[in-house]
Amino acid sequence: MTHVVTERCVECRYIDCARVCPVDCFYLSNDPAMLVINPDECIDCKACVPECPVHAIYPDDELPEAYSEWLDRNAEMSASGDQVSSDTDLEPLPTAVTLEVIQQREKEQGWEVEEPSDA
Repeated sequence: MTHVVTERCVECRYIDCARVCPVDCFYLSNDPAMLVINPDECIDCKACVPECPVHAIYPDDELPEAYSEWLDRNAEMSASGDQVSSDTDLEPLPTAVTLEVIQQREKEQGWEVEEPSDA
């Protein structure tokens, strides 16, 4: 099993998750601007899930239908991204929003998205 960073991270790129990752499996994507997880490196420790302030990280077996494409996208984007270590000095993007804003956007699209169980 692996964990998946979803669209909720796009244009936010909070770094809290990467700072607690014991295996540095997070990668920086610039298009779209976000973090992704390399599924071959993730050890399923779940440390990152509660650290994400926008609940963008899901175990692959809990991935909501609205975000199902992100499992493959994480694999693809991590292959071309730059690895983010736990001692990174990156900051969230200035366009970062709150969980409440993201949930409102999902509702406006008619999505009913459950939060990750370990969030």
